[in-house]
Amino acid sequence: MRATPSEVTSAQGSTHSPGDDWDQHWDAYAAAAEANPAQRYRRNLALRLLEADGAPERLLDLGSGQGDLLKAAAARWPGAQLLGIEPSEVGVAESRAKVPGARLLAADLIANPRALPAELRGWATHAVCSEVLEHVDEPAALLRAAREAMAPGCRLVVTVPGGRMSAFDKTIGHRRHYTPESLAQTLRGAGLSVDWTSGAGFPFFNLYRALVIARGDKLAADVASDGSSGPSAAARAAMLAFRPLLRMSLTRSPWGVQIIGVARRD
Repeated sequence: MRATPSEVTSAQGSTHSPGDDWDQHWDAYAAAAEANPAQRYRRNLALRLLEADGAPERLLDLGSGQGDLLKAAAARWPGAQLLGIEPSEVGVAESRAKVPGARLLAADLIANPRALPAELRGWATHAVCSEVLEHVDEPAALLRAAREAMAPGCRLVVTVPGGRMSAFDKTIGHRRHYTPESLAQTLRGAGLSVDWTSGAGFPFFNLYRALVIARGDKLAADVASDGSSGPSAAARAAMLAFRPLLRMSLTRSPWGVQIIGVARRD
């Protein structure tokens, strides 16, 4: 989630519309999301930021989608306990297949805050929310509900899109894009302490996004799965070409259109 296939991520507490049908989205775009270099860039960035003050003991992935971040976390920190909260049953099923050792909770925390079991309150030492907040009507409310799963001092890493929306972003239900300032405001509105927010991804992530925007309405067909097939050959080639370039993008830059933030539960 992410527009690129990486923007395909779970949405919680959103007004119902075709753009919010995440079971359908994961059926159509799961293969593209898994292969997308922008998702890889964000995932690697989030993992590095999570362990900046020590490897996680108990990691919450809020809006865990199809489980790609949880799978990477399991490989990176074999001893960590992992929890994914995701409203899409298709996403949860994909995640269970990829990360059988993780606990997966199919829940919409805005619609049903009581969906969080009592034993998970104050559970997480670390948390991540990647490409989710742009999909929900009340992002601060989602974070407030998820805050109940965080232990005091829990380190939270958030990624959200910045810059212009693409046609594909609108197709998959983006409500808003962010600036570092608006992300910080959302985090504070959820009762979290903000360490910092910033742009990231300059220059190659910006270039990737520009190409996605230029592709317009045609992108959805480029990256959709049709039966057993995945993205088109041209889409796969473009994603492969950008993979090494995105690794050279800056982690923090005022010009980056990927927005990131680090916050804590006091």
